Amino acid sequence: MEDKLLKIINHYGVCNQQRKLAEEVFELHEAIFCCENDECNYYDEVFKNNKKHITEELADVMVMLMQFKEYYNIDGKEIMNIIEYKVDRQLSRIAKEKE
Repeated sequence: MEDKLLKIINHYGVCNQQRKLAEEVFELHEAIFCCENDECNYYDEVFKNNKKHITEELADVMVMLMQFKEYYNIDGKEIMNIIEYKVDRQLSRIAKEKE
């Protein structure tokens, strides 16, 4: 998979893929806000369609992010460590709000 991602980003160029990432993030943003604005109910058909749309847009954003991860040779474990730290930090903030 890494070779495929590098082939894509090298073919289109980093600057172009930066613009593409911004486009994909915007599309994800639209998909999420569409669901929020429709006040979706889990059992509602609109929710199911929006969930599928959000899933597809999440995948698009993740593909773009994975291209940059490979391009800059960033270790996935390092990313996960930072994610875990940030999640724990936020949970600590939430716990303090309850005090």
